Amino acid sequence: MATMQSLIGLINKIQRACTVLGDHGGEGMSLWEALPSVAVVGGQSSGKSSVLESVVGRDFLPRGSGIVTRRPLVLQLHKTEDGQPEYAEFLHAPRKRFSDFASVRKEIQDETDRITGKSKAISNVPIHLSIYSPNVVNLTLIDLPGLTKVAVEGQPESIVRDIEDMVRSYVEKPNCIILAISPANQDIATSDAIKLAREVDPSGERTFGVVTKLDLMDQGTNALDVLEGRSYRLQHPWVGIVNRSQADINKNVDMMYARRKEREYFETSPEYGHLASKMGSEYLAKLLSQHLELVIRQKIPSIIALINKNIDDLNAELDRIGRPIAVDSGAQLYTILELCRAFDRVFKEHLDGGRPGGDRIYGVFDHQLPAALKKLPFDRHLSLKNVQKVVSEADGYQPHLIAPEQGYRRLIDGSISYFKGPAEASVDAVHFILKELVRKSIAETEELKRFPTLTSDIAAAANEALEKFRDESRRTVLRLVDMESSYLTVEFFRKIHLEGPPNNATDKNAKHDVSNPDRYSDNHFRRIGSNVNAYIGMVCDTLKNSIPKAVVYCQVREAKRSLLNFFYTQVGRKEKEKLGAMLDEDPQLMERRAQLAKRLELYKTARDDIDSVAWK
Repeated sequence: MATMQSLIGLINKIQRACTVLGDHGGEGMSLWEALPSVAVVGGQSSGKSSVLESVVGRDFLPRGSGIVTRRPLVLQLHKTEDGQPEYAEFLHAPRKRFSDFASVRKEIQDETDRITGKSKAISNVPIHLSIYSPNVVNLTLIDLPGLTKVAVEGQPESIVRDIEDMVRSYVEKPNCIILAISPANQDIATSDAIKLAREVDPSGERTFGVVTKLDLMDQGTNALDVLEGRSYRLQHPWVGIVNRSQADINKNVDMMYARRKEREYFETSPEYGHLASKMGSEYLAKLLSQHLELVIRQKIPSIIALINKNIDDLNAELDRIGRPIAVDSGAQLYTILELCRAFDRVFKEHLDGGRPGGDRIYGVFDHQLPAALKKLPFDRHLSLKNVQKVVSEADGYQPHLIAPEQGYRRLIDGSISYFKGPAEASVDAVHFILKELVRKSIAETEELKRFPTLTSDIAAAANEALEKFRDESRRTVLRLVDMESSYLTVEFFRKIHLEGPPNNATDKNAKHDVSNPDRYSDNHFRRIGSNVNAYIGMVCDTLKNSIPKAVVYCQVREAKRSLLNFFYTQVGRKEKEKLGAMLDEDPQLMERRAQLAKRLELYKTARDDIDSVAWK
């Protein structure tokens, strides 16, 4: 089984790594919160700082009135071999060793001010301090701001609630061991630390009670009821502490001397002599170290399970946003082409029905085009008045002899020209749909989201290609319309001539109408308009079928076949620097990937360390 030193040292190492990555709790079930820790809780002037200094055996914490501890201090104690020099290190200054503990106090103050300013505000960003000494046990303590009841001058009104919320955020975690500091000269029932501990740990399983200032109690009184668990019972024994007096602090009395005086006090005390072996700061440190090691050993399986889950989640997230791109031009070109193909697949799925959108193109042919054809102004163009006008103008000075062929041609040409509007409108409508599908496809191609420059280039290339397809499609449908004007279907008019006049007119009447010297009668012009209208109806049916074919052939088919062909040619000619520029990622995404990679490395290292230490 792993040693106490290796287990606690392992947790210390993981805690420091968590802080470097910004994981210091308060963000769900983080790794920091899964690690067992000892939180030191007490009201202001409860002797909390003196207890910590007694455990360390050094005078190193800031002192003063009001809120002195304004950021959590993660104090990691590392026992060294006898005779080794004592020194301290801060996580924020890893290459600097502090052998003068007065400098440690100043560094804590300066680092606190760096985050909170010179105000009396607080921050939940912890300071990590490691102390290496032969006079300590392997232990990690988190010193939290002292609980207070009233905001003093210079503090916001919310400071009381802010401090309690911060302390509560630590002690309410099931892996947190609570070191509740209460002064002996105060009723235990009114202790801020015990009150909070009772709320978050009603069974007392996680709470260690510490009674300070035993030597300052009124003469004739003692704290035996508390220390022996009669006033308030906990699962763990209460520990009494005798701190240095203010006079000793002012005289800079040596902490080792203070420890000896504390031992003498309990050994010679008539009230506490029978408890002397279980009293004092040295016993408290050993007790906490042993319990912390036990809790760590119990929690290792759940810590490993959490680490494995986070590793899986981080790998999935890195796969989703994409792994780093290789720097050689061949790999970059391959990546660009793969991303283009991914976009092209999504685009084709929209057209072929795998994703919504392609059906709107059919809607253009099935609804929009027929509706537009029905609205063409043939009634006005083939009205009696206009037919008479066009035929007369076509005859010129010489009236037609048998049939007004030039008039027919002018009326047919004028009617067919109206088809150009719906034909071009169909081309534009399909072009708009294809552009919208390009936009949707780019947005739905997850692989592209990390490369804004390449995304913009693909969008521009695709839209440029669609413009070319639209131009070709427009020319094609206009040719179809022009074809109908360039050669009329003769059989249609021969058939009309053979069928004779409409309205069941007799042969006699028909001959009379043809031979009538007044070939400009209303009935004559009505029949011309009717014949032209029938012919235009035939042309309309033809174009209703041929225009969609031309649009699909020139636009949809080409978009599926060669949307990015020209882009591929351009990319293949680019130099390495330009390829790299195309793969320029969103800075926020790059930062996010770097954070995920660091966190993943932390979890993998933590898992490996636990595997190598926990089951030795």
